[in-house]
Parts: sequence; C-alpha cells; structure tokens
Amino acid sequence: MAETITIIDDRTGKQVTVPITGSTFPSSALRQLDPKLRMYDPAFLSTAACKSAITYLDGDAGILRYRGYPIEQLAEKSTFLEVAYLLLNGELPNAAQLETWTYDVTHHTMIHENMRKRFVDGFHHDAHPMGMFISATAALGTFYTDAKEIEAGDSLYKQTLRLIAKSPTIAAMCYRFSMGLPFVSPNNSMDYSANFLNMMFRIGDDYRTNPVLAKAMDLLFILHADHEQNCGTTTMRVVGSSHADPYSAAAAAAAALYGPLHGGANEAVVRMLQDIGSIDNVPAFIADVKAGKGRLMGFGHRVYKNYDPRATIIKKAAYEVFEVTGKNPLLDIALKLEEVALKDEYFVSRKLYPNVDFYSGLIYQALGFPVEMFTVLFAIPRMTGWLAHYSELLRDNDQKISRPMQWYTGVDSRDYVAINKR
Repeated sequence: MAETITIIDDRTGKQVTVPITGSTFPSSALRQLDPKLRMYDPAFLSTAACKSAITYLDGDAGILRYRGYPIEQLAEKSTFLEVAYLLLNGELPNAAQLETWTYDVTHHTMIHENMRKRFVDGFHHDAHPMGMFISATAALGTFYTDAKEIEAGDSLYKQTLRLIAKSPTIAAMCYRFSMGLPFVSPNNSMDYSANFLNMMFRIGDDYRTNPVLAKAMDLLFILHADHEQNCGTTTMRVVGSSHADPYSAAAAAAAALYGPLHGGANEAVVRMLQDIGSIDNVPAFIADVKAGKGRLMGFGHRVYKNYDPRATIIKKAAYEVFEVTGKNPLLDIALKLEEVALKDEYFVSRKLYPNVDFYSGLIYQALGFPVEMFTVLFAIPRMTGWLAHYSELLRDNDQKISRPMQWYTGVDSRDYVAINKR
C-alpha cells in the first residue's frame, strides 16, 4: 500500500492527497490547494530543497554515512583522498583509480606566483586567515580561463581537482603570511595531509612531519569532508544554482562557514575551556549554564539528538596525538565537563551530547594551530563535500535557480509624500 498524506484547506474544504516518498511529500500539494498558499519555514527546518545521494545522516540514531559507508569504517580504514574520490564519484576507487587520483591531486597543489607575490601582499599584516582564504578561493578562479565551463565534464573535473589540490596550499599560505614567515612550496613526495603540515610548519631543513600527527590530520579531514545540507553546503548549492563557477560558489560557502554559529564552534570550545581554567571550576560552570548564565559549547547539535559519531572517533584520536605532543592541559577540563554533563538530567533530557567540535579544537591546538586557523582547517576538507554537491546539483534536472518565496509583512500600498510635507 502506497504511503500518502492528505491536506485539507479548512477555509474551502478542498483537499489534496499526495504520495510520501522517503519521508517527504511534494510542496506542489500546497499549490494545488491554493496557488497563493505558502509554508512558513524559517531556517528550512522542515524543508527538503534537494535530493542527494552523497551523505546520509540520522541525528536521532547518531548515524553518519558517506555514500552508504559508515563514517566509523572510513575513519579507521580509509584516507582522505580515497574518501574525497568516494564523495565525488559515488564509489570507492580501485587501486589504479586511486593512484591516478592521488597523482593528479599531488601535481596540482602549486598556485600561481602572482597569487603568492601580489594578491596575498595586498592584505593587512593581521588579516584573519579565514578572510584571506575566502578571498583567495574566489580569486583562484580568475587564473583559469575555463573556470566557467561547468557544462563540460572534463572542465568541471579540472576545476574540482584544482580546488581540492590547492586548498591546503592556500590555507598554509594565509597562515605563513599572518605569521610573517616565508611561504613553503608543496612537496610532491608527501601525501595530502603530511604535505599540508609541512607547508604550515616547516622552519629550516631539519623539519620532519610526524606520521602520527599527519594521520590525525588526515582523520580530521575525513570527518569534516561532508555533513549533508548544512549552512555552507546549502550556500554552495544556492550560488551554484545560478551556474556561477565553482570557485565563486566555494568562496560563498566558505564565507558561510566563517560565521561563528557554523565553523567557529571548536574555537568557542577552546575559549570556553580556557575560561573555566581548572577542573575545580567545572561544577560552578555547569551550575551557571543551567541557570542561563553561560553556554556549554561543543554539546548538542542542530541535527544530532544523540552522541555525534565523529566525537567518539576524535576523542580516541586525541589521546594518540597527545602521546606525541604531550597532553593539552585543557583535556582534563574537557573530560570532567563531559563526565559531569552526561550525568546531569538537565543535559541528558535535552539530548545535549558532545559533538565533533568538543575535542577537535584540542587536537588542532596540540598540532600547533592557532585558534584563528580552526575554521580554515574545516574549510579544506569540506571543499570536497561542497564540490560533490555542486556537481550533483548540475546533474539534477529538478533543480532551477534558487528563488525562495517570502511572507511579506510590510506596509500595504501608500502614496509618496513630498519631503517638505513629511
């Protein structure tokens, strides 16, 4: 028996029955009842604006899958570039495909000298790295005459390849500029994550990237590669729906990520832990949160009403990183905070569990990243997810240029009044 939903307009008695497919029903049902009828849905809490086969997320059950593969399996067994191939192509690569893909990415990491010598020098010395990253991503498209040729598969692949390959280079360039350090060119003998750390932190010829830290960086890239229709991804799709080039769309998505309610959460966690200062202060902090005098950052999620599966993976990785770097002094505060909160009915009843941001900032700090770089570190892997959605959008015949309706609440018609009579 087919699942359906019947909607009745109590004003007229008219009703319409439409099918339910995958827990969704077509909004055309409202137009059938009344062409002027609109559903008011701030922040799109109940609206599916697209169909997607990329990422499955069940927040109530704490499930996250890329193309059907559980995030836990990919985190344990895969590499970021393999996951990137999966997100973009729908299937895991075979050995030959992975070798070609890895080679292509590795040999497209360089950026134009004019970007390094002229564009970056135009920023103020204390410019925020994320602001620089957004600007550089948009500017990157101006270096390629075929950037707007998105209808051709070969051309779109080249733009996708360039953005994924060059994002770490741009990120490292922004960091080195902000620190007053000379740029470090990509090293084709290193893998994706080790090369990024090398471009970030190399000082002199004796620098060696620790494989444990490079693996942790790769893991964090995997966990942040995509997360369904979040603010940044939706921005990528909305801008992409106008057929803007992927560089411009990605810059817009990165700008959305820049907002503290989106990509800045792990930075907020670190600052919160610093403000708490000591394990002894945790009970008082929890009491303040319950009294409405503070906010528990890194707990709860717009989608997850269960333990964020990425948080479990990152918590384990944190210990492996700290064995190399030494324990982050904030870890004990974080562990105590988690322990107390998960035993408190106030937080449990509200389904406030640790999310991916709760421990990721601690790892970033241990790796040597300043808090200003945290959102940039988010943008590097999420570039792959954005591009996967951009490509999917272009192939979806149901998609048109985004043009949501509004509920007008302004003044009704009135006549102009001359300025001397106002």
